Amino acid sequence: MKHILLPTDFSDNSWNAVKYAIQLFKDETCTFHLLNTYTPVIYNVEYVLGYPAQFGLGDAIRNTSQENLNEMVEKISKTFDKNPKHKFTTLSRFDTLISGIKEFLTETETYLIVMGTKGATGAKEVLFGSNTVHTFREIKCPVLAIPSDFEYEKPQEILFPTDLEVDYNTFQIDVLKQIAAHHNSRINALHVSTGKDLTFNQVNNQIKLETQFKGTSYLFHHYDSMNVTQAIDRFQIRAKINLLAMINNKHSFFENLFFRSTLNQIGFHLKVPFLVIPKK
Repeated sequence: MKHILLPTDFSDNSWNAVKYAIQLFKDETCTFHLLNTYTPVIYNVEYVLGYPAQFGLGDAIRNTSQENLNEMVEKISKTFDKNPKHKFTTLSRFDTLISGIKEFLTETETYLIVMGTKGATGAKEVLFGSNTVHTFREIKCPVLAIPSDFEYEKPQEILFPTDLEVDYNTFQIDVLKQIAAHHNSRINALHVSTGKDLTFNQVNNQIKLETQFKGTSYLFHHYDSMNVTQAIDRFQIRAKINLLAMINNKHSFFENLFFRSTLNQIGFHLKVPFLVIPKK
């Protein structure tokens, strides 16, 4: 039984992520937990310190949240054929998104979080909404972000950029391995050279990585010195990629790529689901 968390704000983006998750795991026994966190748009110190029921506002917002969750479950039942392997629960919480997710993770052994992201919007063309970026940063659970306009595709070709600087045994890559196994996916590991030869540790990690994906269709690609974002962009042009997976290593290019202040200067636009793998 896999427990999969689906945070939702009832937007088209979050509905798209729900649909993706249901289709991705259609052949697996799962409980999907629909989570909506809410805070009043306007509240004062008395509201926070006292009892929300005294003001009546808390009950109204909570009821609306729960009603919307119930409607989403009904929408799922109308959109998809009944799957005996799938179960759905709803959670409505007066909390921030990150705090609500963290609390859920303490209560439930969670396999994966699947959430929608707005993707490139407006002149800045920011890749991810702030909620998605905060979740990548703060949550120690694999997170799969689904672009708002992405129609479900079986993840046949998975791109896995790596700097070969990490011990893969310390990261939660089982999710990636199992997705690949269930969908007969090919893992395309991609290393971008900095212009120097691989170190002894990098060579060892390359061997370990290949061992990790033993039994899975696996290819290792090496690009000569170039920007990592350029490499990902170049790979997407020459090959049809259905999923991008990266390790969230604070000392790797992941940190530089997604958490820097110049986010809007990134030279590629991610149009496929993005799996972020944290440490165990």
